[in-house]
Amino acid sequence: MPASRSPSRNAKPPSRGPKPRGDSKAAPPARSYWPWVLIAVAATLAVVIATLPASIVAHYLPPSVHAEDFSGSVWHGSAGRVSIDTRNAGALEWRLHPAALLRLTVAADLHWVKGGFVINGSVEVARKGYAARDIQGGGPIEDLRDFGVAPGWHGTAIVAFSAITGDFVRPLSAVGQIDASNLSSAQIAQGANLGSYHLRLSPGAITPGGVTAQLNDTGGPLAVQASIQCVAAQRTCLLSGTVKERPEAPPALRSQLGDLAQLHGRDPQGRIPVEFEFSG
Repeated sequence: MPASRSPSRNAKPPSRGPKPRGDSKAAPPARSYWPWVLIAVAATLAVVIATLPASIVAHYLPPSVHAEDFSGSVWHGSAGRVSIDTRNAGALEWRLHPAALLRLTVAADLHWVKGGFVINGSVEVARKGYAARDIQGGGPIEDLRDFGVAPGWHGTAIVAFSAITGDFVRPLSAVGQIDASNLSSAQIAQGANLGSYHLRLSPGAITPGGVTAQLNDTGGPLAVQASIQCVAAQRTCLLSGTVKERPEAPPALRSQLGDLAQLHGRDPQGRIPVEFEFSG
């Protein structure tokens, strides 16, 4: 019987097929079609919005707001007459951003006109509140009498707010400024020009209790440094600070300031302390 042979140490194991090449590429991941679905949805919404008349907006306004004289579409339309609590609030034009509807929000660019007063800006409205940005414009303040400007006051105001937010009940924050020039009132100094002023709302100016703003003159017959504090619960505002006439102040203004100084006196710098309360 032949002797069995032991396997050689140098023997190679049987081949098990070709080895995979080191430079072989992995299978490409499955494509996601969601971006295309979202684009299709946005395009469909844009087509639907473009065909709806602007007047449909009237069905979604708060009870205190009334609008009429509509033109255009929901996407890009206007209301020629708007009123808030029966007060004339001018006219409004808007241009929607349909893509915002995918986030369940309404975003639009706005153009508001009240007489000669014009404001442009953008707003985004969600379920819990709104955020307005880049609010700029201005015009004659006498065209804002329906919003509380006292009769007899004249001048020009320029508005510039970077942001205003609110929750539909009250404003939550506001950052910006209002510059008024060539102010005059029939009841002050026989209607003489009272100069120019700068009103600023800084971050944190609005709290649940009210609003605090800083008021300073930017030139004219009066040197003014004051703050305005409005109490939301009482709907009143208090202006407190100091006022002093400049050399160019007209005689009628100097006379009225002299009467005021008799009541309140002057500080060492010649400034008169003032404090006025008015309805907000």
